[in-house]
Amino acid sequence: MIDFWNIIQSIQHELLLFSAIWFLIGAADELLVDIIWAMHKARRWFSHYRHKPPLRSGELGAPARSGMIAIFIPAWNEAQVIGAMLRRCTAAWQGSNTAYRIYVGCYPNDAASIAAIRSGAAGNPNCRLVLCTSDGPTTKADCLNRLWRALVADELGAGFKAKAIVLHDAEDYVHTDELRVFDLLVEKANAVQLPVIPIQVPGSAWISGHYCDEFAEAHGKTLVVREAIGAALPLAGVGCAIERNHLGRIAIANGGAPFDQRSLTEDYELGLGVAGNGQRTIFARILDEDGQLVGTRACFPSTLSASVRQKTRWMIGIALAGWDRLGWRGGIAEFWMRLRDRKAVFASIVLTCAYICIVLTGLVTLADLSDLVDARMPSPLVIQLLALNAFMLVWRLLVRAAFVAQAQGMQAALLSIPRTLIANIISILAARRAVSGYAGHLLGRALQWDKTTHSHFPSLGPTTSNAP
Repeated sequence: MIDFWNIIQSIQHELLLFSAIWFLIGAADELLVDIIWAMHKARRWFSHYRHKPPLRSGELGAPARSGMIAIFIPAWNEAQVIGAMLRRCTAAWQGSNTAYRIYVGCYPNDAASIAAIRSGAAGNPNCRLVLCTSDGPTTKADCLNRLWRALVADELGAGFKAKAIVLHDAEDYVHTDELRVFDLLVEKANAVQLPVIPIQVPGSAWISGHYCDEFAEAHGKTLVVREAIGAALPLAGVGCAIERNHLGRIAIANGGAPFDQRSLTEDYELGLGVAGNGQRTIFARILDEDGQLVGTRACFPSTLSASVRQKTRWMIGIALAGWDRLGWRGGIAEFWMRLRDRKAVFASIVLTCAYICIVLTGLVTLADLSDLVDARMPSPLVIQLLALNAFMLVWRLLVRAAFVAQAQGMQAALLSIPRTLIANIISILAARRAVSGYAGHLLGRALQWDKTTHSHFPSLGPTTSNAP
């Protein structure tokens, strides 16, 4: 029995060292992002906003040239949300000074979505239903390519050229000033990304709520830092605009299809491709006249299985397949950000080791209390390492809570602390599925698009947020 517990203690000690060292490395990485963000905000305040606050969306100047904005919305099995989304677009952009046309892609064998699209688009002449040439589901990129071909046909037939293409999902709650922002900024950059602001699904404070925490920090800090250090900005696939000529050049280079149907995260790759071609992407954090962020509100998965499937696709597309497809091009800033993007699977392994270590520590403690074994005390160096990690963990939780409070309010900020455990569990489960799925791909199986099911549309308007 003593030998058994000695083995358990040895395993526990090795897991403790492994997880503690990598936790500290990860914490140092995040701390550097925090420092750069704080320095960037301070520089912006002293150089621009000390005497004059940032412009609100209503104060933006007029664009240099007029043009039509095309909105692409791919839809498969979206009958529960697409009608409400289109009605929101009609209400939000009624009387807009920016010309727009909505292209909604659907499949011949999805009668429910077709009916919902027709109902939601009723009374809006700027909305067009585009049927894909084959039954669904295919991939999001395939549907987007069909919408691209429909836009090009309209351009040739009517003798115009769109100014930009905006990507949205069927569950998005669009902002009234979105088109105004895109119309101006797309003249200054090849792509523009607005913040994504998750809306908690009623009754799913833990699963859907953890997206509120992650996006508050990612779109409140991380993307700001990426832009500040000159690294490429990935697009979120919603609330983003791509300059039409730029997308046209991609289409010409790829046989008429600007969206890569082999990719599970075509939006992410499209954003990095903008910088790879020497062009600029703007991450636009702009407040409206009411002090709310101009951004895209949306409900994210509200069940564990749906969240795990969605994050599995993200991990495969970004951390695994993205490594193969995109490589490590760029300077040190770009290398650092791509490394951060691709660490998700390894981070989940470290988390798994840490949780196993906690369980083993509990078992050894119980065995020690029962006089089954004399528990080994950690060395002073290990104790110092654990103390430093504990401090960094508290710092990390407080930083996230601060960004969540800014974007979602104080109640959500308090919930973000225990929700970290939920986020970790989802990441571990998703990493297991991602590694398994990608291993099959390496053995010859094609990667499968695992579409996120959307069943909730935001019932409320913009949430509290007052930070540009």
